[in-house]
Order: sequence, then structure tokens, then C-alpha cells
Amino acid sequence: MNPITALLEKKLAALDVPLAVDLPGGQRLGAADPRVTLRLHELSPLAKIAAGQVGRVAEDHVEGRLDVDGPMRDVMRVVAQMIVDNPTRGEPNPAPLRWWGDLARQSRSRARHHKKADERQVQFHYDVSDDFYALWLDPRRVYSCAYFRDPDMTLAQAQQAKLDQVCRKLMLREGERFLDIGAGWGGLLLWAAENYGVQAHGITLSKNQHAHVNRLIDERGLRGRVTMELRDYRDLPESDPFDKIASIGMFEHVGKAQLPHYFRKIYNLLKPGGLLMNHGITAGGTRNDQLGAGMGDFIERYIFPGGELLHVSHVLKVMSEADLEPLDLENLRPHYARTLWAWSDGLESQLERARQVTRESVVRAYRLYLAGSAMCFEQRWISIFQMLASRPSGNVADGAMRGAQSEFPFNRGYIYR
Repeated sequence: MNPITALLEKKLAALDVPLAVDLPGGQRLGAADPRVTLRLHELSPLAKIAAGQVGRVAEDHVEGRLDVDGPMRDVMRVVAQMIVDNPTRGEPNPAPLRWWGDLARQSRSRARHHKKADERQVQFHYDVSDDFYALWLDPRRVYSCAYFRDPDMTLAQAQQAKLDQVCRKLMLREGERFLDIGAGWGGLLLWAAENYGVQAHGITLSKNQHAHVNRLIDERGLRGRVTMELRDYRDLPESDPFDKIASIGMFEHVGKAQLPHYFRKIYNLLKPGGLLMNHGITAGGTRNDQLGAGMGDFIERYIFPGGELLHVSHVLKVMSEADLEPLDLENLRPHYARTLWAWSDGLESQLERARQVTRESVVRAYRLYLAGSAMCFEQRWISIFQMLASRPSGNVADGAMRGAQSEFPFNRGYIYR
């Protein structure tokens, strides 16, 4: 037995989920009666499996060098146990050398997030196939973390609860001008217009999403109250600022180098005293901008090119430096784990149809991405926060609201009534 095979056999024996690795010549390593099987079509993935480089193994699966058989929850239990090092550890450089790593990351981020690059990267992900996303998202196609206010909620109910939660946190009122940056398939945009009476404007870089939302606007008779543009947030005019702004699941695409400009742009787009909801995925560690064990590279190549994860502490720092005042912070990490498992289950139940509406490689990549992301949220390797902030008005005023400088009241009660 060669050293790689010996190491792998030892790791397989320690797993609490029976796993087998079938080699091209017919030899089987691991469990005789497995719940998960990796069937290798060539030997090149073997060393990656033994080393716990699960992102590289995932790439081999997408490229057809191995097949994965078994329930996705069992697959992800195996993945979590096969990873050797904490994937949020970041660069192990001593403190005097960290400035060099930070400078290199900043340079890479700046190069990856000019306007044309962001347009290509967003379209790579969101324009895969509307029919594909419709197979596993809720009917509104809300492609962000749901809010399971009650434990027994379905995915559709929890997504509706999230839309309403965002609107309540923003204190949307009839007639206000509301901007949704990265409006997706229009779930929040249409909910805010139909249920809160706002004048809603959305932007996206996805051609598919832009066309889909404009069809819904016409079908629902909302033309004149709702608009959806194919536009980069950096190109929005600042001459007529908005009362309220939401950015849901979008700032992950902005990049660390562009984050100061992003929040300064939002400041300029927001009326004094107005509110911002910045809702997005954050890093589980303070020094990593992607996950280790090859997982970040897998996501960069097959799912979200150009995506960067920043720790919530860094996001709040940059937000504050842009003169936006953080008002309320809510961690939705377990909600996103449950959301992603619901999406994963939805895709697993529609695999044959999924293969008809998009490429086999896309189906393979998303099976691992959805279940793998659910596992990462469960493990606290990544997180997600809703950050409510305001552009202070500068008006101290008198009376009960003295010093507020925004519409945010003195307590959270209004959110949960």
C-alpha cells in the first residue's frame, strides 16, 4: 500500500459516516457498506482527498474526474471531517509581514472590481438560467437568506417574513423613494411597492433579472410606481437622493478595495436622516477573504468570480468611516444554513429537470455549492449580518427624539410588533 492510500485508509476509518472510495481499477478503499461513495475515473484526485483539499476534490467532480453518490447531508458531514486545518485561519504571516499580505489582497481586489469586470462576474453567476434557479428558489425567487421567524415556516413563508422584516427595519412609508441595490428577481422591490406604497427603484447587472422584473412590473400594473434598471451602482445619479436604501446579498460582490467607495456612494444617495439596510455574507475569521481547503478557489472558479468575504468588524469600520452610523446589527447565520439546506433539497428533488435546463457541470457545481455553503454556515466558517445604518441629519432638535439625527427610534420595538 502506497503512503497516500495508507493515509486515506486511516482517515476513512475515523469518519462517523461510512465512506468508500472506488478506484478506476475496481479496488475499493474504506467502508464495505458506505453511505457516501466517491467513484474515481482517474487517480489524480486521490492525493487531494487524502490531504483534505475538499475544494480541489469538488473541482474534480465538476470536471467529471470523479462522481459523488450519497445524500448531500451525509456528503457534507464527511467534508467537514476531512478538512485538516481551520478554513478561516487566513495567512499565517507574523505581524510585521501582514502589511504585505494586506497590500497584495488590496491590489488583487482593485483589479477584480472595475465596472466591466463586475458586470461579467455578476452575469456569470445570475444569468446561468432563470429556469434553473426557479427549480429550487421560492416562488418569488428571493436569492438571499430567509428569516424563519417561526420554526415551522416553509421556505416561501420565511422569505416573505424576511422581505417584511427588511421593510419594517427601514420603516418604509407610503410615498417614500426606495432604492434596492442589486434587486435580483424583484422580490423586495415588488413587496415594498405593493405592501408599503413606496416609489421603488431597483438596479442590477444581470440581463436575465432585469428582463424578468420588468415583465413582472407590467403584469402587476406597477409601471410608474416601480422601475428596474440595468445599471452599476457607481453610475447612479446623486441629484435626487432616496429616503431609504436596501442592499441585500450584494456587497459581497463589491470587494475590499471598493468598499469605501461603495459606502460613500450610498451616503451620497441617501437623504439626511434616511436609513440603509446592508444585508450580506461575511467572513467567519478576521484575516481571511475566502475559505481555505480549496473551497474559496472552487467558489471563485465555478460560482461567484470576484466574490470577497470581509469580517463584519471591517465592514462596520468602513461604513462608519463613510459617515454612515450603524444603528442595529442582527446575525442571521443559522437562518442561512436552514435556507441553503432548503435550496439544496429543492435542487436534489429536481436533478433531472435541472440537467435539461442547464449544463451538467453547472448542476454538479451547484449541488456542492448549496450543500457546502449550508455546512459552512453551520460550522461558523462564514456568517451573515443585517446592518441597519443611517445618514445622520445633523439636526439635534428638541423633544423626545432629541439627538436621534435619523428616523430610527430609541428602541427596537417597532421592528417586531
